[in-house]
Amino acid sequence: MQACSIDHILPELKVAVLTRPAVVLQAPPGSGKTTRVPLALLQAMSPRSGRIVMLEPRRIAAVAAARWMARLIGEPVGKTIGYAIRFERRVSKETRIEVVTEGILTRRLIDDPALDGVAMIIFDEFHERNLHADLALALSLDIQRNLREDLKLLVMSATIETAPIAALLGGAPVIAVNGEGFPVAEHFLPDEGGPRGRPLEDRIASAVRRSLRDTTGDILVFLPGSGEIHRAEARLRDVVAGWEKPVSLHTLYGDMPFAEQERAIMPGTGQKIVLATNIAETSLTIEGVRVVIDSGQVRRLVHDPATGMNRLVTVTTSKASAIQRQGRAGRIAPGTCYRLYGRHAYDSMIPFDPPEIATSDLSSLVLDLATWGVKDPSALTWLDPPPERSWEGARRLLMDLDALETNGTATAIGRRLARLPLHPRLGRMLLRAADSGHLRLGADLAALLSERDIINRNERDRQKRADISERLSMLQRWRKEKEAPAGTDPFALRSVERVAEQLRELASPAAGRLVGKDEGNLVSSLLLHAYPDRIAQRRPEGNGRYLLSRGRGVRLPQGSDPFLVAVRLDGGEKAEGTIHLAEPVAEETVRREMGPHIRTIRQVEWDRQEGRILSVITEKLGVLTLSATPFSAPDEEVVPILCQVVRSRAAALTFAENVRQFLGRVALMRKAFPSEDWPDMTREALLASPEAWLAPWLSGIRTKEQLAGLNLLPSLTAILSRQQFYRLDKDAPAAMAVPSGRTIALNYADGELPVLAVKLQELFGLAVTPTVARGQVAVLVHLLSPAGRPVQITRDLKGFWENGYPQVKKELQGRYPKHPWPDDPWNAAPTHKISRKTK
Repeated sequence: MQACSIDHILPELKVAVLTRPAVVLQAPPGSGKTTRVPLALLQAMSPRSGRIVMLEPRRIAAVAAARWMARLIGEPVGKTIGYAIRFERRVSKETRIEVVTEGILTRRLIDDPALDGVAMIIFDEFHERNLHADLALALSLDIQRNLREDLKLLVMSATIETAPIAALLGGAPVIAVNGEGFPVAEHFLPDEGGPRGRPLEDRIASAVRRSLRDTTGDILVFLPGSGEIHRAEARLRDVVAGWEKPVSLHTLYGDMPFAEQERAIMPGTGQKIVLATNIAETSLTIEGVRVVIDSGQVRRLVHDPATGMNRLVTVTTSKASAIQRQGRAGRIAPGTCYRLYGRHAYDSMIPFDPPEIATSDLSSLVLDLATWGVKDPSALTWLDPPPERSWEGARRLLMDLDALETNGTATAIGRRLARLPLHPRLGRMLLRAADSGHLRLGADLAALLSERDIINRNERDRQKRADISERLSMLQRWRKEKEAPAGTDPFALRSVERVAEQLRELASPAAGRLVGKDEGNLVSSLLLHAYPDRIAQRRPEGNGRYLLSRGRGVRLPQGSDPFLVAVRLDGGEKAEGTIHLAEPVAEETVRREMGPHIRTIRQVEWDRQEGRILSVITEKLGVLTLSATPFSAPDEEVVPILCQVVRSRAAALTFAENVRQFLGRVALMRKAFPSEDWPDMTREALLASPEAWLAPWLSGIRTKEQLAGLNLLPSLTAILSRQQFYRLDKDAPAAMAVPSGRTIALNYADGELPVLAVKLQELFGLAVTPTVARGQVAVLVHLLSPAGRPVQITRDLKGFWENGYPQVKKELQGRYPKHPWPDDPWNAAPTHKISRKTK
């Protein structure tokens, strides 16, 4: 057995595990911890103590670890060493070490909290901070404290701050393996291709050529995602084909066929290049790597709890990740790491990647905890607790799926969902299909949506193909013809078929009866039960723009259907997301399937934009309007709204001249006689309380034009009592008789004093200024020229005749010779006519 750097600490680790309830092991990638540690602990533990269960984040890593351990002890997989991954389990009664993946362990903890027959749980690659690993550790700690004090826990990590995890485990001892491996030379190769930069695949090709010249070892290239991997692969084909010695080219990412992943990691006969995502950082060891080319990037799926949408973001990796990538080149001999970024970028990297629990959709986690009996995450111990917004967003979705009660308790449907190896959305769809007799269709849809796309990436990008029914038809054609349709991925088709078959087996017992033949096209109907929050309605302007039922705007290029179920969409960084996979749905199907969620709203409100009362009965699904039927709202509903419109100045009343005069007269009386009960009829006071005076006069009013055309005088005069109305006419008359015999209107609207505008000839002989308000208020006299222009404003007529009149006569007599200009205005006859003598 080849020596590994982990070997020298195994005795210390055995003692710690046997004497302490929990231990933390820190060891670098490639040190042998994944395979050596479980075998060493198996030897130290009594056969009667139980099985060791090891959590491995990825399926390929779990299978590879089990196979390697079985090979080390000379046995087939499934005997002493076994594994359990999604839809596959190879164990026996003799199995002492079982390697499991994500949801497998979580499900086992929930189904059997006593963990009968399990002595220890090992959490491998815990530094990846996988969501299921965090959840499984929280549940394991709860079990250890309340049910199984004898349960052993071992957390193994390549790079992580060990102090917080040791504290979480109750002060667990930390055992560290130095095992730095062989030296790795660093070369920083920042992009120097100008403002736009060189394409990443071209820079990789340059680094690969350099590596092929300098070494005979294998080359591992780290890229953020499958898109970059395929572009680099296409660019490197010419490099490999023209090289002087045989070189094989492989890709490695999570969404690949399992067999292809195995080929990438297994030793080959010649030099090879592996283009990989961060799956190759720690989980998988590729023998023979001497050169690492690091793009310095990683792609993460970030969940936005506010919109319920996911967003793929490409970001700079953490420094811990960059160090792990570099270390892959120094496992077996001195190596080289080419970093496709500068020293400053490296120094600026964040120390560690954020945990998945901080950025992921928590629907499955919340449902698992609800079936565990936990409604509040604070009931468990976490390294990083679930964010509150993400927790509440998950609760909301689970309630939409009928999986949770409003108090957080799992429903019967929720408990059934938790047992399925699917996202709660797809599980809900599968159960609906099973319960309605359409399990085959439901299983096909769930498999198509849970596995990688059966349409080739290039074909998908070229055609912008987003229909789910098209994929379903391709799957059915493949089953019938046994040949992959053009543009499809045969590996993906086989994977979908296998998963669909296993889902049918899982869900059929849940349905409680045999499943009949599919009837009609129920695709959109079933999808509605998985994505009740993703119903999209086409916006009036069209152009592929839609509105989701929760209010977010999205786009589907070339989309024209009135309604869609948006299955896969990217929240994007802008205001609108992009739909990548959807299914048209008829409005009647939406109404039938979503009936309990459709609200009928009787709406009476002021439409500010239109300036009118809007009265309509609407059917709403979330924010979507399914129908809007106008109706004639009665006055008792409309009048309070109109009063609020008046109060908020949303529409203007017209205070006509007669109204302004009336209000001025009342204002004068209120000021002149404060002890009397005259109402406050200033415009501000009236607009603040329209219910008190205007409401009875608003019958039939519906628009801003009708409001503006309303004659306010009757409603205002109705405020006064009969006695007040009598006093108003007597003490603040609308008009006044003058010496010429005419009655002239007083103007109360322009100020605090009433104004009498009269030609001065009509006041000859009048020495006392007229008054109102029982003689308390002298009117303001505007003396006018024969042409009606003011020549003097006064409240002292006597003084005018004595002092002002001579000058006015001098200036105007020549201009208006036909009008009387007596020398003695005291004794002249008042007149509104021209002088007879000058005709």
